[in-house]
Order: sequence, then C-alpha cells, then structure tokens
Amino acid sequence: MTARREYKHSLNFGDYIVLRNRLRHTMKRDPHTGLNGEYRVRSLYFDTPGDKALREKIDGVDNRDKFRIRRYLNSEDYIVLEKKSKRHGLCYKQSARVTVDEVRALLNGETKWLLDKNLPIAKELYTRIQSECLSPKTVVDYIREPFIYAAGNVRVTFDRDIHTGVFSTDFLNDEMPAVPAGDEIVLLEVKYDQFIPSHLVNLLRLGDRRASACSKYALCRIYG
Repeated sequence: MTARREYKHSLNFGDYIVLRNRLRHTMKRDPHTGLNGEYRVRSLYFDTPGDKALREKIDGVDNRDKFRIRRYLNSEDYIVLEKKSKRHGLCYKQSARVTVDEVRALLNGETKWLLDKNLPIAKELYTRIQSECLSPKTVVDYIREPFIYAAGNVRVTFDRDIHTGVFSTDFLNDEMPAVPAGDEIVLLEVKYDQFIPSHLVNLLRLGDRRASACSKYALCRIYG
C-alpha cells in the first residue's frame, strides 16, 4: 500500500465556488466523471456496537481502521470493499471488487463468502466481524466533484449534498430514503503522495482557515 497524505476542510458554499473556479483552470477533471464533472457516491460504513470507528475518528486516534463498501449510485457494475487506515498521520487504503450478490449476502448476515474470496481485506473483515461484532452501521450518499494533477499524484475533491440513511443499511436500493447530514456544507479533501506543488497549495488557500477533523461518516451519525 502507498502512503498518502490527506487533509480535509469544511467549506461554506461561497468558498467552494471560489476554489472550484480556481482549480478548473489548473487541474484536470477526473476522467471517470460524467459531462458535468461529478458523480454520486454511496458508501456503507461498518462499526462496532460501541461505535469504535466513530469514537476513534472524533477523538483523533492516530492508529485506526474503518471498513466500508462503496458504489456509484444508479450503477451496480463497480462495487468495492475498502479498508482505510491511519498510521502516524499517513493514510492507507486497501480495496477489492465485490459483487451485488456478495453485498446482499453480507447485509443478510452471511459472511462465509469473505473467506471464500481468499483476499486479505475480505479475511480481515470476516475476522473483525467475528471478534468485534463489526456490522453495517449507516449509508452515506453524496455528490463528488474530483480534480487531479499528475505531479505528486494530487487529488482534490469537493463532496456536497451529503445525505445519511440514518439507521438504514439498504445500500443496494437506489430509492432508499435519506436526509441531509446536518448543516449544508461542502467537504474539501486534498490527497497526495510525497509532495504537492506549491502553486496548488497557493490556489487552495482561503485566508486563515485550517484543516479540520470533519468526516462524512461522523456527519452522517448525528442522528444516532
């Protein structure tokens, strides 16, 4: 796994418009987006009965993991199981493709297929389910607008229209009811490998604003 640096900022809509207009002239659109340069993402997050992943995120624990399943709304062609880890301020991500039937089985409490896949990430999720009672906790929906820059492997994303399924884990249902996750904000995420070009740093500056510990999962757990 390649270590990535990751910083997040919570923006108001005015700041989002300013930064987006700056980046449009410097960075490229992610080629996986549609004509409007964005796509809708849905993630299903896992947590323990005591909300270990949520509490570690809020408390800023430096050595932590979280599991999720991700897909693009209105499409079942590409679904991935992901494990995101934080180690000494650096971020790591493992992922593996999963099928609709496998996800449906997991939502029904069937876990043996995780061992049958014979993949480290699937085996670890199985172990966590057995040892920590890890289970699907909530669905997070949002619109993502991504920009990329080759030097430094920089990826800048704006996530907006963040909605939560509250207590629902009906991940495969495109019509699943969802509600806004608190106040209307745009979440800026900046990710890169070893360095980020200085001119991009300057473009991303907004006065004296600082990186925050904001996360979509934490936002979407405000109702329980």
